[in-house]
Amino acid sequence: MAPYPKKHILDALDCYLAKNPLPEELWVFAYGSLLWNPEMQVVESRQGKVDGLQRGFNSLSTVHRGTQECPGLVLSLREGGYCEGVAFRISKTSKQEDFKHLWLREMVTMFYQPHKCQVTTDTGTVTAITFVADKQHKQYVDFDAAQCASMIGQAHGGRGSNIDYFNNTLSYLNKLNIHDPLFNDISHHWAN
Repeated sequence: MAPYPKKHILDALDCYLAKNPLPEELWVFAYGSLLWNPEMQVVESRQGKVDGLQRGFNSLSTVHRGTQECPGLVLSLREGGYCEGVAFRISKTSKQEDFKHLWLREMVTMFYQPHKCQVTTDTGTVTAITFVADKQHKQYVDFDAAQCASMIGQAHGGRGSNIDYFNNTLSYLNKLNIHDPLFNDISHHWAN
């Protein structure tokens, strides 16, 4: 799927903000590439857990980590289990611009749905915005680990190779001592 026109994406942002104004303190929950490349002015980071949502390589990437001819797979959140990641508090002075930039990055094919979640951290619970899969979207997939490994191993898009995305995310999760079996299941297929 080709990227949506920028005007369309920004119109969707305006609609979202009309119903959901950004809070005084904007927190964003990161679980994939935002962990290691937030591209926002982060003033505080807290490792935490969100119940009821889990990671999956459920998004066909045809822009950032793949092409329409050779799509890659990137992470999204879907229902079930829990997800460990990082809540970022965004600078008050830059939050409007940072959220716009984040929206343009995440909503390039309108795959994700912005979602408010409760992130449990060692220093209390924060309400954060994260991006979850739209299971009705045509880019939503649910492949087994072998298929994921095959696609991730060969795809390349505007932000680089899919394998770099996978490895950078895994490396950052390891640094945080977060062990998501999803990554082991997929990388197991490259070891054989």
